[in-house]
Amino acid sequence: MDELSPKVQNQIAQFQQLQQQLQALVNQKYQLDVQLKEMQRTVEELNKAPADVTVYKSVGSLLIKAQGKDELLKEIEEGKETMEIRVKSLDRQEKTLRDRYQQLQEQISKAFGPAAQGGQAF
Repeated sequence: MDELSPKVQNQIAQFQQLQQQLQALVNQKYQLDVQLKEMQRTVEELNKAPADVTVYKSVGSLLIKAQGKDELLKEIEEGKETMEIRVKSLDRQEKTLRDRYQQLQEQISKAFGPAAQGGQAF
């Protein structure tokens, strides 16, 4: 096979970079989803607890007595809302990257022409 044109080489490099970006983004989104589920479980357990329960919150490597159940619930809910916004933002970024990924994949396939579509190895 002839040498690849600089344009195709550039598209392949972009394609590989997009693969890495997508993988990193999906990993980040997964981590946030795990944290969101943990926050939801925390909220559920706090709601089951009696009003006068003593609660602690983690600050770095310390556990500090919280002002109260309601104050801690409010703090967790605010953090949860922020995290949900971040997940939505990551969803949009993922869609954009996947669209670009698909476009590049099609362009690269076309560059290889009938050989690529005929199932020949390259």
